[in-house]
Amino acid sequence: MRRMAGAILALTMLSGCGTGGDTSTEQPAFYVSMANASAKLDPNVAASMISGYRQNNGLGAVAVDPLLMKAAEAQSNAMASRNKLDHNVAGALDKRIKASGFDATKAVENVSAGYHTLAEAFSGWRDSPPHKANMLATGVTKIGIAATYAPNTKYKVFWTLILAAPDAR
Repeated sequence: MRRMAGAILALTMLSGCGTGGDTSTEQPAFYVSMANASAKLDPNVAASMISGYRQNNGLGAVAVDPLLMKAAEAQSNAMASRNKLDHNVAGALDKRIKASGFDATKAVENVSAGYHTLAEAFSGWRDSPPHKANMLATGVTKIGIAATYAPNTKYKVFWTLILAAPDAR
């Protein structure tokens, strides 16, 4: 009887091992699909992901900037409303940055479309030499990022990443 009780106790304890006790089905934020109207991109997760990549390449981290967030959102919205992937759809980057109120000494931008998750967009940028160079730009310390869902377009999701260095004046 003691053996059977011990075996039952052991099986009960082992049954919890398969899930680690966590039955959560929540996905990490970088895998959440932006291809739905209620999706919200977490800019802090994006900043952390890009900062880690930069730090692995000997560069400094970036922090979310509210003015650059607005500029990135405006660019993504402009591309989505025109169903067009284009850096200049809402004007040249330097003019858009200035119009946002951010005073930059340096700014670079990645745009893309069709990626549904932050992880996919990041991988696409990392695997493209010009986009990778932007993510690894020296001197930048601030980030703005946006993903705009446009269900009736070719790409469905339009991405904008802006990295910049503020003018210290």
